[in-house]
Amino acid sequence: MIFGDKNRLLDFDAAENPLILQLGGSEPAEMAQAAKIAQDWGYDGVNINVGCPSDRVQSGSFGACLMQTPQVVAACVLAMQAASELPVSVKTRIGVDEMESYDELCNFILTVKNAGCESFIIHARKAWLKGLSPKENRCVPPLNYAWVHQIKRDFPALTIGINGGIISLEEAQNQLQKVDNVMLGRAAYQQPFLLAKVDNMIYQQTTKMPSREQILLDFMKYMKTQNQLGVPLRSMTRHILGLYHGQPQARKFRQLLSGKTVEFAHLQQWLELTGRANGG
Repeated sequence: MIFGDKNRLLDFDAAENPLILQLGGSEPAEMAQAAKIAQDWGYDGVNINVGCPSDRVQSGSFGACLMQTPQVVAACVLAMQAASELPVSVKTRIGVDEMESYDELCNFILTVKNAGCESFIIHARKAWLKGLSPKENRCVPPLNYAWVHQIKRDFPALTIGINGGIISLEEAQNQLQKVDNVMLGRAAYQQPFLLAKVDNMIYQQTTKMPSREQILLDFMKYMKTQNQLGVPLRSMTRHILGLYHGQPQARKFRQLLSGKTVEFAHLQQWLELTGRANGG
């Protein structure tokens, strides 16, 4: 953010708000500068990444390895809050490498809380920085939801979110009996239509649920605008490959968007094929 192409890294569509920007870093002065940039760019909050286990982030001394140095995270929180008015949250794991006791997790939360952080999202798995790949770290270490639930009981004034292995809204509803919020990661990416039910199921709103075809029509309008700005179609269509997840025509839809070339005409043909070209 500080040295790169800010427009490419930070621009977003107004429809995405409210939006939190996750930052990776461990230098308080740089994190403060980044928080101020995020505020100026129109973000609604900033989040410190203390969960990613990849080699690249370890070499930069941020991500999950920061669990081992809670005072560094606390210093970043203090600096970021002094530099901007945005709320600062932390996304973390329940442990890392040999740090595997509940008391150590409590100490991390308490140390960062005392610096002024009031919101934590906890991935309910340890991260093994040695011996497991980032992909393996998303599924191999066993889930321990009980520790996250206990953190909420021990720190009732904090906003505690849970993450990891939650793949349905029914599971999310069950978790919301014990924590304040639920983060869906790969489930929302792999089957994005899942989010169409959130208003009704989670917030008890009587919002009419849009069809997949209407979502696609709306996204096509967005893609046309972005394409005129130079964004390649493929870099956008690859994010909706799972729109028809679980539907009989899911494979055909993925094949349509996975060819050597992707054009708006392909999507229009798809809408005509499904009989929903007018968003009915």
